[in-house]
Amino acid sequence: MKPEDRYFVKTAEALRESSPWTHNEWFCRPDVVGADKLLLVRATVDSMHCHPFHTHPHREELIYVIEGRAEQWVGTECRTLGAGDVAHIPAGMVHATYNPHQEQLVILAILSPAKLPDDLAAVPDPQDVSTQEPWASLREGMTDCKTLS
Repeated sequence: MKPEDRYFVKTAEALRESSPWTHNEWFCRPDVVGADKLLLVRATVDSMHCHPFHTHPHREELIYVIEGRAEQWVGTECRTLGAGDVAHIPAGMVHATYNPHQEQLVILAILSPAKLPDDLAAVPDPQDVSTQEPWASLREGMTDCKTLS
């Protein structure tokens, strides 16, 4: 079945991959259901791991916590989010998701738009800014987290 003719995705049919930060299950993206406005990924962040400070230059994002606890940053503001909590990240806003806890963290990330015009799609996404200030020292003294890479 062509993605554009598909309306349902069962868990077993999700497109699975690991990124340098998370283990991903894609349920909505153009090559899964032909969506052009939404991306939906269920991401698992292992204990003591993170997706360090980064930005999506042309996409806004919602992060919904399914399981575990997230040390969620939006800009320089931080909150601990638990199951059922949400963070909204405007396009271009620096953010990070840390899991400095013993349990795994499972989130849904919803991003929009799925498809970008060619000139905007040429910009790397996500853009890692974790080595730049103020992001490099913002978590100084806090539990270190690692990436999968």
